[in-house]
Amino acid sequence: MANPFEAVVLYVVFLFSTTLHEAAHAWVGMLGGDLTAYRGGQVSINPLPHIRREPFGMLILPLLSVFVSSWTISFASAPYDPQWARRYPKRSALMSLAGPAANLSLALVAALLIRLGLGAGWFMPGETSIAHLVNGWPGWESIALVVCVLFSMNLLLFVLNILPFPPLDGSGVLPLLLGRDYSARVQEIFAQPMVAMMGMVIVWRIFGNIFRPVFGIAVDLLFLGA
Repeated sequence: MANPFEAVVLYVVFLFSTTLHEAAHAWVGMLGGDLTAYRGGQVSINPLPHIRREPFGMLILPLLSVFVSSWTISFASAPYDPQWARRYPKRSALMSLAGPAANLSLALVAALLIRLGLGAGWFMPGETSIAHLVNGWPGWESIALVVCVLFSMNLLLFVLNILPFPPLDGSGVLPLLLGRDYSARVQEIFAQPMVAMMGMVIVWRIFGNIFRPVFGIAVDLLFLGA
């Protein structure tokens, strides 16, 4: 069971990161001409419209998991018009890419804050773990925890969502790489519920083997020269 304060930090960082992820999808979709998410209120960093869309995935499940397993299990989504996506596959692909790009941006911001804290003497190197990459000197402990979780969680969300398996965002980026006709056929296959279920099973089996080395490399780069 998680330390109560750490559990609260994990959930708040998750909520902020996921809200920004879904808002980025919605915003880029709106710029591309699909107003579906805009009309649903998802072009917003206010978490309430996103929670109303997925109350179980953004509220109940992550809160239960964070207190039981010390990490978050969750899901969320931004609505879009499938006919718009078929008509404008490149725009749809950019919409899919926007969510992971938001998470990568947050991970980079957190990395800069960690380096700043180390350089200023507020932080000291900690464990190679998701929540304790650095520890804070007295008065900075809570901030150290927040930036570590922000870095680790957004790196995880970025890596997870760029995997090219349905229903993850990476599968929606394929139109940028494939021809229009071929990508349309692939997207029709990926839209089948059974295919999406198989995709999640595959990701569940392989993700740890993908994320562990990526996390290790990212941590090495984070502390390079520190």
